[in-house]
Amino acid sequence: MWAEILYSSIWFHLAVIAAAFVILFRGADLFVDAAVGISENLHMPRMLVGIVIVGIGTTAPEITVSIISAMRGKSEFALGNALGSVIVDNGVALALAAILAPTLILIDKVIFKRNGYFLMAVACFTYILGFDGLITRFEGILLVLTLIGYWVWMFLAERSDKKKRTPPPEADQAGIGRHVFNFLLGLAGVIMASYAVVGSAEVVALHFGVPEVIIGLTIIAIGTSLPEISTAIVAARKNEGEIAVGNILGANILNLLWIIGVSSLVNPIDIRGDRIDVGLVFTRLHDIPSVHFSFLWMFVLTFIMLAMMRTGYSLRKREGIILLALYAIYFYMNFSMFT
Repeated sequence: MWAEILYSSIWFHLAVIAAAFVILFRGADLFVDAAVGISENLHMPRMLVGIVIVGIGTTAPEITVSIISAMRGKSEFALGNALGSVIVDNGVALALAAILAPTLILIDKVIFKRNGYFLMAVACFTYILGFDGLITRFEGILLVLTLIGYWVWMFLAERSDKKKRTPPPEADQAGIGRHVFNFLLGLAGVIMASYAVVGSAEVVALHFGVPEVIIGLTIIAIGTSLPEISTAIVAARKNEGEIAVGNILGANILNLLWIIGVSSLVNPIDIRGDRIDVGLVFTRLHDIPSVHFSFLWMFVLTFIMLAMMRTGYSLRKREGIILLALYAIYFYMNFSMFT
């Protein structure tokens, strides 16, 4: 009885949100430090650790939500979640990292060329498969196999590069076991805190009469990307911007190949009849296939993000502001569909 009364209290959920955000950024702090330790212990570039290790960890909420949605026969939600996460990662997480970093974020030229161009190729490949609004199980297999091939390629490339690199004079002394434990502990805190924020924020929003569609556009869309957002911010503030960049690149690739691929294996994604009216500043475009609208914005933010990284192989505060402004435009256009 007391538990039900407590759970129904708006003050309880506000307290949960406040505590969850503390845990979220404490966990991200431990998570980033452990990632740096793993990088030093294995003599791997920071950006590569962000792409492979941190990227896999922070996309756990997206893959969980997408698989559950596909199992419940709502595989179209899995596609929206994956594309929405790419947009949020580029337009919010990386944007805030660039804005809040104490200095400009330097980009590893070699790793960027391999993964940045691969990300753009993957985005085009996924759009071709989903152009007709249908991603079959066979096409899902192609996406998953592409991801496996990418991992093999990354492993072979890193092994080749490692032979050419001169090991640092002082290796990390803490031991890989401790770093892995802290990494998993920090990741667990980030993911659990993210779920707590989403759950309680939804209750608070409903309490104040916020429409469910707006909750979906804000709390749910951003909520599953909270691990990337918090990790990117903490990494940038610690002057470990390469981990933030690697995390976003890796998460984008996983969203397009792993999340969409596995979701379509569970249940083919079919949004052929899903059409929307997109409100612009002065007019309204009628009856647009939603798959084209979502992919268009994913392409816009991804291409501009990669172009910014390619220019001088760095990210600056003003570029973060541009990315955040583009996300605000995207959010406005989404909001206008339901008003």
